[in-house]
Amino acid sequence: MNKDKVAEAVRRWVESFVVGLNLCPFAGRELANNRVRFAVTDSTSEVQLLGDLQVELERLDNNAAVETTLLIHPKVLKDFFEYNQFLNRVDTLLVQLQLEGIYQVASFHPDYRFDGTGPDDAENFTNRSPFPMLHLIREESLERAIAGYTDVDKIPGRNIDLMNSLGKDRLELILQFSPDGNDNGES
Repeated sequence: MNKDKVAEAVRRWVESFVVGLNLCPFAGRELANNRVRFAVTDSTSEVQLLGDLQVELERLDNNAAVETTLLIHPKVLKDFFEYNQFLNRVDTLLVQLQLEGIYQVASFHPDYRFDGTGPDDAENFTNRSPFPMLHLIREESLERAIAGYTDVDKIPGRNIDLMNSLGKDRLELILQFSPDGNDNGES
């Protein structure tokens, strides 16, 4: 698996899907300002991934020029339910590093499924990505962005409505990527 191709596939997903569909109204500015780090790890175990996560959190702490990091881990936690359980370990790590409230970690996975939804429900696509990844977010920056945005509480509902209007088949086509990071779907 070519790391550059994986990172480029995720960048295209952010540009065309996340920003292009305005799923996150805060992402476009940071992407345009080249303040999003796309980090691809070779981790093959949860322990290795936790180590890489700690390194990326420390990198954010020491580099204000990077606003947010997408830690992409294509070789570990391919099963969504294992991935979802791993998020508890992520929260524990934030507490251990005394970074709770400074950073938060959002979750994206090719098979993402919200509690209470079916695997084919379109709303799950708001958090579906080409590869499993952890999104490291500065809490302070998120709070500033939210303060400057009206109706922030309406974003999730708007996104669900959009996903439902596009439908599962179209969304699957948009998000279709091959394992080597080549885009097989729409751009």
